[in-house]
Amino acid sequence: MSTLESTTTLAPAGTKWVADPVHSDVAFEVEYAGVSNFRGSFRDFDATLEGSTLAGSARVASVDVKDEQLSGHLQSPDFFDAERHPEISFRADRLVLDDAGAVTGAGELTIKGVTKPVELKGRLASAPSVDPFGRERLGLTLETAIDRNAFGVAWNAPNQSGGNYLGDEVTLKADLTFTRQES
Repeated sequence: MSTLESTTTLAPAGTKWVADPVHSDVAFEVEYAGVSNFRGSFRDFDATLEGSTLAGSARVASVDVKDEQLSGHLQSPDFFDAERHPEISFRADRLVLDDAGAVTGAGELTIKGVTKPVELKGRLASAPSVDPFGRERLGLTLETAIDRNAFGVAWNAPNQSGGNYLGDEVTLKADLTFTRQES
């Protein structure tokens, strides 16, 4: 059995693309109390795309949730440990684009100083296009699921109806709008 796989690069060769933080989002979601998904994001992050290589990081202190007290708890050693590990980082050296616009690949994610491989799936949201201000843009969405315990993010508490408040699987999502950088 053979698999037909396109090796088209995501971005034109020889160009560097930088995520536009105003039009991009890096977020996470985890099951909460067995009844809903809790969502949060990072306000301060960066990402670059060169050919089929994607690299990025998010500052833990910029975690954005709807409760200031919870934001502080997420930065504590129970979760991200912002004082000792101020950044979460990611790198994928080979993302593959198929003819239908689907993107797959593998990379490495580092949280709390622990690096693990992750599998990615997503879409190239658009071929390069020019915005009204003359900037060339490219859109890419990616996601992966991780076991947070594998990264040392193991805090939990039993809920009253059995089970734990937090699920172990966390979905990470990046919705990135890149702008082409001048050489």
